[in-house]
Amino acid sequence: MMKSPNLKLVFFTCFLGFSSYLPGQAQQNAVQQVLLQKSKAIVSQYVAKFDRPAVRIPSQVAVDAPLLGNGSTGVAIGGTSDRQTYYLARNDFWRLKSGFNESYPAVLGKVEVAIPMLKTASYKVDLDLYTAVATSTFQTGDKALEIRSFVSEKDDCLILQFQNKGKQQISGQINLLLPADEQFKNNPPAESLFPAVTQQETRGNGTILISRGFEELVDIPTKAAAAGKIITQQQPAFNLDAGESLTYVCALSSNFKNKDCVEKVLKTIASLDLKNVKLLEREHKKWWADFWAESYIEIPDKVIEKQYYLSHYVMGSCSRDPQFAPPIFGTWITQEIPNWNGDYHLNYNYMAPYYGLYSSNHLGAAGSYEQPLLDFMERGKFYSKEITGISDGLLYPVGIGPKGMETTRQNAIMESAFGGYIQGGQVEHKGLFFGQKSNVSYGVTNMATAFYTTYDRNYAQKIYPYVRGAAVFWSNYVKKDAKGRYVIFNDAIHEGTVGDSNPILSLGLVRQTLQLAADLSDYLDLDRQLAANWIQVKENLATFPVQERDGQPVFRYTEKGPAWWNDNSLGIQHIFPAMQLDLGSDQYWIDIARNTISQMGRWTDNNGTNSFFPAAVRVGYNVDSILYHLNQYSRHTYPNGFQLNNPHGIENCSTVPTTINQMLCGVHHQVIKLFPVWNKQQAAQFANLRVDGAFLVSSKLENGAVAYVEILSEQGRNLILDNPWPGQKVSCRKNGKMKETMQGNRLHIKTTKGDRVYLVAGV
Repeated sequence: MMKSPNLKLVFFTCFLGFSSYLPGQAQQNAVQQVLLQKSKAIVSQYVAKFDRPAVRIPSQVAVDAPLLGNGSTGVAIGGTSDRQTYYLARNDFWRLKSGFNESYPAVLGKVEVAIPMLKTASYKVDLDLYTAVATSTFQTGDKALEIRSFVSEKDDCLILQFQNKGKQQISGQINLLLPADEQFKNNPPAESLFPAVTQQETRGNGTILISRGFEELVDIPTKAAAAGKIITQQQPAFNLDAGESLTYVCALSSNFKNKDCVEKVLKTIASLDLKNVKLLEREHKKWWADFWAESYIEIPDKVIEKQYYLSHYVMGSCSRDPQFAPPIFGTWITQEIPNWNGDYHLNYNYMAPYYGLYSSNHLGAAGSYEQPLLDFMERGKFYSKEITGISDGLLYPVGIGPKGMETTRQNAIMESAFGGYIQGGQVEHKGLFFGQKSNVSYGVTNMATAFYTTYDRNYAQKIYPYVRGAAVFWSNYVKKDAKGRYVIFNDAIHEGTVGDSNPILSLGLVRQTLQLAADLSDYLDLDRQLAANWIQVKENLATFPVQERDGQPVFRYTEKGPAWWNDNSLGIQHIFPAMQLDLGSDQYWIDIARNTISQMGRWTDNNGTNSFFPAAVRVGYNVDSILYHLNQYSRHTYPNGFQLNNPHGIENCSTVPTTINQMLCGVHHQVIKLFPVWNKQQAAQFANLRVDGAFLVSSKLENGAVAYVEILSEQGRNLILDNPWPGQKVSCRKNGKMKETMQGNRLHIKTTKGDRVYLVAGV
């Protein structure tokens, strides 16, 4: 008789193989439980540690503070030991007015914890990534205070749990305040302080209420509110004896979530007691446990691994609202009128934070991406028709906000302070384009990834009007030259290089746009005739321009215009995120791509790392070089994960996840490759990485060989897999049943929706 397997051992060493023997629902439950356990074991190792107060706060750019958030509310922890300050902001609280420097995410207020007796106390904040709970500890002599803080998944509450850990009584006060003067920028005419309607009052039950709103000179009125109090007492002052605890709750909302957001926050505060707070914490921790269980990776380099999970923590904290995407600095807006209006900048900044979420299977966090782009379509059609004469196409400027706002539209502010944009031809029909036509296709990049990795029909229907508009624009905008090529003209590769022809970035993005539009047309059975033309244009589009540098053929930035640029990474973005070259491409192009990567060397570029590292992987650049530079990149951060001395915010949250995911598992010319750019002598493991074809892939590399591969087929598409065991026969089990023995360098497997395919070497 066979002995029963040691379930715990099987789960943690080869759980996918064991689960493949179980029937349907039992198999699914077993896999989910092990994903929960394994992800907890990995992610709970990592704590973001802060041993000194943040100094870049409040700030018009990315802060260096501990970060909390639930995708709607963001809290950045600033201040010193004796005056901890929790800065409050929301993704859905903007000043909404189309105009240059008139639309931006706004600040709401702050919770200030004043404890003068801790002025000389030590400072320590430990942010646990797995639970998304920050523990602040302040100690001087016999006085010691601990504050645990988190932003609840439910009810939009900031929870502060105080405990006196010392031997002396701790006395202090907790105030909920409107923003201070230091949180505003008033530098007219470039940056003006616009009127806001504010409210601050203390209610009889000890609740403090604040609200801010924009009602005058706006396109859409907005308002946000917060109410806070210490549970069990009716005043903001407190005295904590040794060992005693207290809990403070601050509830937040906006007019987009509740018609009367003031009434909502007051009602929430009134309903909360200690029992309900414990329930909020349980639900909060469950959400994060489920988030981490959506996928995991495990690699030897723990510096990179920590940055991988820290990057996802930041995105999980700020990106969950399907109507309001996080601005460029995430939800952590601490000073009004942040740089670049804190808007959705469409010449890469807005797209970049999302790159790594799809392959990591964090589709919920990626779900905020599309709506701002869809909301701007009416204005995009206007620009397409008025500027280029193309009806039914889409042409987008550089800056937009939520709800169809245009943050860079010509107005009196631009005319008086930034007239050079107008005089230099970078403004067209009052839209700031910087001479670039590529913004609308930049928007397609993540839509393409989301569609090809899910094949979700509802999603396809949602994005099709946008992708169709982009394809209509480009198929009518390009011109045929004497060689029979379709040529892109008057399209700047960089901001302000007006008049460029065949910029390499657009040559990649346009190909991606036209192919996605045609694939969606086929998938949805729409616009067949248009789709045939889209493919015809794509196949005859000018090839990527090439030049010679230092005796090597490399890509040229444009055919006519700048040949090279000494920063940024636009010269390789046709590889990523436009996805036009990979390991299945012609070796001629791969060699040129690798040469270009070497010549550019943009491993620490302020703007380009989120595309540069993944592009290097896509073309099989030297693995040791990629990992060395990725380790250095991961060390060059503030404790919260933002890049050191880089003013930008969340855009680099994709750099490490996208790079590592593609190194471990990628699709190249429709073929799944395991560990395609990886040192096979380094152990690695991953589960539930999402790839093209709507497949979730799991595998493990140990002792120089692949131990197994398991693939869940969400949509029942046919899969092609490079044989992980070249020259060997492969045993294939499907849904717990033996299917067949396979062999060959490339394995072709037909699947149906929900199939779980498990492969090992041998019979």
